[in-house]
Amino acid sequence: MSTNYLNIDHVGITFPTDNGPLTVLEDVNLKVNQGEFITLIGHSGCGKSTVLNIVAGLLQANIGGVILEGSEVDTPGPDRAVVFQNHSLLPWLTVYDNVRLAVDKVFKKTKSKAERDAWTRHNLELVRMSHALELRPDEISGGMKQRVGIARALSMQPKVLLMDEPFGALDSLTRTHMQDALMEIQNALNNTVIMITHDVDEAVLLSDRIVMMSNGPNASVGEILPIELERPRDRLALAENPQYNHYRAEVVRFLHERHQQPEKR
Repeated sequence: MSTNYLNIDHVGITFPTDNGPLTVLEDVNLKVNQGEFITLIGHSGCGKSTVLNIVAGLLQANIGGVILEGSEVDTPGPDRAVVFQNHSLLPWLTVYDNVRLAVDKVFKKTKSKAERDAWTRHNLELVRMSHALELRPDEISGGMKQRVGIARALSMQPKVLLMDEPFGALDSLTRTHMQDALMEIQNALNNTVIMITHDVDEAVLLSDRIVMMSNGPNASVGEILPIELERPRDRLALAENPQYNHYRAEVVRFLHERHQQPEKR
């Protein structure tokens, strides 16, 4: 595991508003190792999505910056794929074509047509969507749409997979299946993942470290909690695991303190 794979270095960002400048993030520092699964958690308005968008290159920090494998990040690129809560599939394209579009964009010069076809199918197989290649988004469920969105992101072979509450709009059973699928995929591919969630159990189940953000504005990293649970993880076994419940209680305590004392850093 290489250190300093991704470095979020003293990042700050200020937006103009009608009431003057608003500093959303202040001095955010985080070093992420290759293959690490990081979740960001915190109350609404603490800048979680802003951090993700800066890493994605969709926003430019006013202060500090992001270094990925020694190169500064300042624009979007295929080395960082984003999965949003809204799957953002193109409704007129089939499941296969939604993923193939990304594959063609990234690999047109390096993979043959046959290789791009095989790679598209492989990524849809990873998320167990091979049975639905010819269906369009309005013909499949919300959970299936998110699977396709994840397949599309994975198909770009990103160095970092960025996920902004990807399961937030799903029912609890579908969410459980998606979490298990994501753990399987990450275990197989050793992806570097940064994911935003509001769900404490999801954070503990999936993470190597949970980054708990202080309240905004002027939000920063409040605490970082390493999750030292063996992988692969079994949610049923973990429900009885005292260490799992300790981690869960630590996150709940942090969030409760910030709710009770909004000014606390």
